[in-house]
Amino acid sequence: MTITENRYLDREKSWLAFNFRVLQEAADERVPLLDRLRFLGIFSNNLDEFFRVRYAAIRRLSMSGVSGENILGGITAQKLLKDITDTVIDQQSESLRILSIIEKELEKENIFIINETEINKQQANFVKDYFIQKVSPEVVTIILNDLAEFPLLKDTSGYLAIKLVMKPKEPSSILEKIKTKKEIRYAVIEIPKTINRFVVLPSNNDKQYIMLLDDLIRHNLHKIFNIFDYESISAHMIKITRDAQLELDSDLNKSFMEKISSSVKDRRIGEPVRFIYDQTIDKDTLKFFLNKMGIDAKDSIIPGGRYHNRRDYMDFPHLGRYDLLYKTNTPLPVEGLSLEGSILKKIEERDYLVNAPYQSFSYIIKFLREAALDPKVSAIKITLYRLAKNSQIVSSLINAAKNGKKVTVQIELQARFDEASNISYAEQMQTEGIELIFGVKGLKVHSKICLVDRIDDHGKLKRYGIISTGNFNESTAKVYTDVTLFTAHQQILKDISKVFEFFQINYRVYRYKHLIVSPHYTRSRFYKLIDREILNASLGKPAYIKLKMNSLSDFKMIDKLYDASRAGVKVKLIIRGICSLIPGVKGMSENIEAVSIVDNYLEHSRVYIFCNDNDPDVFISSADFMTRNLDTRVEVTCPIYDAVIKKELLDTFNIAWKGNVKVRYHSEKLDNKYRMRGDKPIFRAQLETYKYYRDKIEVIAEKL
Repeated sequence: MTITENRYLDREKSWLAFNFRVLQEAADERVPLLDRLRFLGIFSNNLDEFFRVRYAAIRRLSMSGVSGENILGGITAQKLLKDITDTVIDQQSESLRILSIIEKELEKENIFIINETEINKQQANFVKDYFIQKVSPEVVTIILNDLAEFPLLKDTSGYLAIKLVMKPKEPSSILEKIKTKKEIRYAVIEIPKTINRFVVLPSNNDKQYIMLLDDLIRHNLHKIFNIFDYESISAHMIKITRDAQLELDSDLNKSFMEKISSSVKDRRIGEPVRFIYDQTIDKDTLKFFLNKMGIDAKDSIIPGGRYHNRRDYMDFPHLGRYDLLYKTNTPLPVEGLSLEGSILKKIEERDYLVNAPYQSFSYIIKFLREAALDPKVSAIKITLYRLAKNSQIVSSLINAAKNGKKVTVQIELQARFDEASNISYAEQMQTEGIELIFGVKGLKVHSKICLVDRIDDHGKLKRYGIISTGNFNESTAKVYTDVTLFTAHQQILKDISKVFEFFQINYRVYRYKHLIVSPHYTRSRFYKLIDREILNASLGKPAYIKLKMNSLSDFKMIDKLYDASRAGVKVKLIIRGICSLIPGVKGMSENIEAVSIVDNYLEHSRVYIFCNDNDPDVFISSADFMTRNLDTRVEVTCPIYDAVIKKELLDTFNIAWKGNVKVRYHSEKLDNKYRMRGDKPIFRAQLETYKYYRDKIEVIAEKL
């Protein structure tokens, strides 16, 4: 590739390319059928969040009258909105095509997804009883014609737009018969979220039947509207997406938790930014809903198929067909670290690394459980961003507080879409006597750190800690790849203590000897690390940079990597999501390769490696190379000093880089071109990473 006039790719278009990689997994015949449905659901869920956040932000920029070209890297906000809508329409069309193929493949496996017109008599009786007993009490139906104000439709729900053509009254004359127009009534039915969207119908022989709740309701429309004298009725699905920006109250008499809680409630009335509809809907019905909801050309209006809210496919019933799912790999133990003995004693001897989900997240729970019970532990401090639905982490912290430990929790109340959950947990912990910190004004706390203070047998303070690339969340740990360092390195833990001091005294800028902490030092420190590689390359010394992260969109950091490329530094990037850097351009980035891995697990760990004249510096981090992570969040990047762990991270990066099955190239074309194998054997990075850890355990077992 020769030099291009563009230096950066638009982050929104790059994100849409990432989400299309998710859709590629749904299309991939090598992926088990039920997992293909799961990927289709993930694609849809991702798109919902994209419109609620990113599309909504660009729409606000467009409506402000500002072109936004400087912020958006050379494209106007108005043009970008149109490009996004066009791309999404194409992707939605592709997703429908893929769903149709999957359904045909399911039929070959004797699994049939049928609608209300395809059920037999036995199934019809089941559907009737199921509706009466379970669905009818949950259904909310609103007749719209006579309402002074259109009801508020939630952006997390799907709705059936109902059109009733009423029977005309008997005319008194021929002239009146000619003049009489048929009365039209409109209604809306909210599809209940309290009931599983996929209803398993009675089986017939070896065949299994699934009916969507939407169609079950369609089959019973006459029961809902039997008080109306209509001659025809139709139902078409619609879905709305709203702007999810939080507007914080400036009332000084309210606590921060009250402001966030109020703002989350107000989010439900956010401006509509996307409207999806069944493209077979009558034009007059569509016009009625668009007019009543105040939706116009400034919003993204997307024609779709019969069903929306396809994120529900993430929870499609497995029907006992485990042969149609990815094989579940049992999380492996960590060499030298036991879940039965004292984990604190082990950490005192040396550092350990847990790479979930390849290895067990249970070590983190064990660490907190032990700290909660140990009489010599005096205090626990932890940052919490996203938590599991029934969090063992919170349970362990409450247990510690009940045992007299001083527990301090920095909980991020502005974790996007987890605000309500975090508020609930915050109230629960506050009730149990845990001290809560709600972060730093103007900064989200995204770091993943935990500090335990323990008084040893000699009366001296001994610290133990955890530093992670991922959330302390045992649910996501089953599918997110993240690395977590357990350490008793007292100088590193002294720096962690300073981070917690910053949460409470945040007008002071602290100095750290080991950690790299945003917002004060991350950008400048990584600049220096890149500059060192540039200098080494100019001196003819070995020079390379290997970075694994979720997203790379900060223009200044990209420019720095371009500088490194021009200096001859070899740069390897594994970036799951957004990549605004354009690799492989002569005169700008010819020494940069960038790939994305999308597979069964979500790649989430951030690992940064700098050659340092063949004495590599290796870091793990909570931060991506996005402007928000570098400048407007509290992030922690930690150096790896243990030689064994350093080798492990180098090994696993190289394994990921060798992948040739689920690996796509980042490119200016955003075409998600797969890395070709040529004559090389299949090398699936995630599977090979699991084998790497399994083989280590087997070698140890053989020695014993």
